[in-house]
Amino acid sequence: MVMEMKMSRREFLKASATTGVILSIAPSITLAEEPKTIQLLTPQPGGGSPLIQLLWKRKSSREFSSKPLPVEVLSNLLWAGFGINRADGHRTVPSARNWQDMDIYVILADSLYLYDAKANQLKLILGEDLRGLAGTQPYVKEAPVNLIYVSDYAKMGEETPNELKMIFSGAHAGFISENVYLYCASEGLATVVRAYVDIPALSKAMKLRPDQKIILAQSVGYPKTKS
Repeated sequence: MVMEMKMSRREFLKASATTGVILSIAPSITLAEEPKTIQLLTPQPGGGSPLIQLLWKRKSSREFSSKPLPVEVLSNLLWAGFGINRADGHRTVPSARNWQDMDIYVILADSLYLYDAKANQLKLILGEDLRGLAGTQPYVKEAPVNLIYVSDYAKMGEETPNELKMIFSGAHAGFISENVYLYCASEGLATVVRAYVDIPALSKAMKLRPDQKIILAQSVGYPKTKS
């Protein structure tokens, strides 16, 4: 996705060289009309609130502002959910037998993306607004970000019974969604995890294989301000 800045490229590079801080202006990045792969930012350690404080703040919200999330926030959100936190490729959540069967598909207002944790990118899958298929609740269309948690059953091996695949994938999606909840609590974002999805319709629109299973969805955005 093409990035546009609120200053010229020359001004941006001059400001970056002077301050040495690029992330601080990330909220001024806006998304242009032509979608393409998005290079995410590297998460910075040391931020956020103590865990107990986050647990007090953790909650589900079903009202969202349509304001898009800055790239910095989206980067940290996805890393918290299922990013790589060790040199051996292990993730921020546990995975049975290290299958890492879960994929996070990201539905933004203009396109469908796949989170690639190794490349730290959002890979463009489809240049369409699929928010109307991301859930049956009316507020889903208003949320600027809808995360779709998809389990790739093929990664669990043919020897694993489908009953166990269902249990493992459900647990894995739950781990990811709770990390997203905690990140949202730390940043004052609204979020809710959802199971009410027209799975056949969304799977078809996302062009998933038969052994790719939608497990849960989660809406994320800024809280809707009261008028």
